[in-house]
Amino acid sequence: MTRRPRPRRLPPSFFARDATEVAPALLHKLLRVAGTAGSVDARICEVEAYTADDPASHSFRGPTPRNAVMFGPPGRLYVYFVYGMHHCVNVVTGRTGDGQAVLIRAVVVDGVPSRRTDGPGKLTRVLGIDRSHDGDDAVVIDDGAPVPSVVPTPRIGISRAVEWPRRWQAPWEG
Repeated sequence: MTRRPRPRRLPPSFFARDATEVAPALLHKLLRVAGTAGSVDARICEVEAYTADDPASHSFRGPTPRNAVMFGPPGRLYVYFVYGMHHCVNVVTGRTGDGQAVLIRAVVVDGVPSRRTDGPGKLTRVLGIDRSHDGDDAVVIDDGAPVPSVVPTPRIGISRAVEWPRRWQAPWEG
């Protein structure tokens, strides 16, 4: 019988790498979000990487008040509001000043139908994530869950650099 390692919170050093390395490594980790009724663990199943050289990235044109957190220390949440209706959550990666982040595109939450968390705007609604979380420390737990198959796919929902191989999925069967 194979035993999983004891769950541990990922340290900031885990995130202090290029977003294209961190993104697939986040698959099947748990994003822990504190709420009024306690914390919720969300299993990360789909991610996209964004770097400062990426024309689809918010950091492409440099720091602004909206994207300042992307240039801050790694391991923080970058939350933005899009289309006047959805929040999206990212985890900042790279070194301070790099302008990198990983967009969390889909998660699985126990007791919640996956169709309610299979998009970046949907998952933030279920998890209660909004702009007030921008800059918070990301709490990501490695509970040793195996990642049997990581599938790279084209990015969606953007109009530039769509073909860049920076989106990964790993469906959760747990």
